Amino acid sequence: MTSFALIDGNSFYCSCERVFDPSIAKRPVIVLSNNDGCAVARTAEAKVLGIGMGEPYFKIRDLCRDNDVAVFSSNYTLYGDMSARLNAIYRQWSPDVEIYSIDESFLNMTDIRPEDREAFGRDLRSTVQQWTGIPTCVGIGPTKTLAKFANHVAKKNAELGGVCDLTQPAARRSWLDRIEVGEVWGVGAASERKLFGLGIETAGDLARIDARLARNLLSVVGERTVLELQGVSCLPLEDVPPQRKGCAVTRSFGTPVADLAVMLEAVAAYAMRAGEKLRRHGLEATHLAVFMHTSRFNHRDRPHSAQTTVHFPEATNDTFDLISAAQRGGRKIFKDGHRYAKAGIIMNDLVAARSQLRPLFEARDRDRSERLMTALDAVNAKFGRGTLLPASVGIKRDWQTKFDRRSPRYTTNIKELPIASAR
Repeated sequence: MTSFALIDGNSFYCSCERVFDPSIAKRPVIVLSNNDGCAVARTAEAKVLGIGMGEPYFKIRDLCRDNDVAVFSSNYTLYGDMSARLNAIYRQWSPDVEIYSIDESFLNMTDIRPEDREAFGRDLRSTVQQWTGIPTCVGIGPTKTLAKFANHVAKKNAELGGVCDLTQPAARRSWLDRIEVGEVWGVGAASERKLFGLGIETAGDLARIDARLARNLLSVVGERTVLELQGVSCLPLEDVPPQRKGCAVTRSFGTPVADLAVMLEAVAAYAMRAGEKLRRHGLEATHLAVFMHTSRFNHRDRPHSAQTTVHFPEATNDTFDLISAAQRGGRKIFKDGHRYAKAGIIMNDLVAARSQLRPLFEARDRDRSERLMTALDAVNAKFGRGTLLPASVGIKRDWQTKFDRRSPRYTTNIKELPIASAR
């Protein structure tokens, strides 16, 4: 019988901040979105204060000050590195690991005896805490949907000690009947309303309906969800990530952009970052879309939103090709007299590098392009991102997203290592 575990970090972004700053271990902590806009992570102490997910920071600034809340800008470099450390531990405990998100991973537990699975979860949780300082919860079940449901139960019920095993039918039925159907993985708000209208209010109610009825109500996804709740595994572990179909680099500006030259710098920088992503995953783009828009919340500025697509003669991941296309698109849609709040690069229908036939009379030297990109990536990997970059991305970059409250990149930047004091 198959068995899965879902392990995730509790208030992951906030926990990463606490690992390197013991002074905030007992304080409420929140992490803000880009440009320090709204709360995207909150510790339990912050939730008790009434700070909601997505709450704009300007609305809770006084509340945070009055209650000694530790407030941080997002530090994605730190969070990504800590996530990699967690998954390195998971791979020592299970040969098959699927990274579901930055703070969640599925593990294959099929080879572990049923009577040992809860102890396995507790040992894994303890090891992660000891080696990284990150608190976690573990959910165990015969399907991925039930493992995710068990993880939710473990989080919401402190008496379980952070681990919930729902491999046994009796335990499964008990918890499914206590929790609303909207908490089931794959049941969105619209589906929840539809199910409530039919008297299907709990996860247990959903598990007891006929799978064919679920297909009629909620499509094949709903049928699969019901089967998974019944203990029939329909979702295999994806330990080898599928090839990406798209790539996007989008940012809100630190200050509104009203000048074409500044906008072209920004889209060039986004295209450069997109090229790095493509090459890291062995992919190429056949076309590139550029978009920009003004703020929806600033009613003093005239609204404007535009997008255009630029096609390449042949698939590419060359930074200079991407920048050229991005700037052509940017010039086409930029309108004077507007103050833009956000712009970005979107690439869909990606293909594997060198998977397409070369034109007989190729306009560019592909081999030279690949050597140049390899050298560029190697220098930036060795000496730090941005060591070598095209002049078109600018130097001052006042438009960049603001992270005024960002903590140091403790684990990846030698200039920002934690300071130890001996007394």
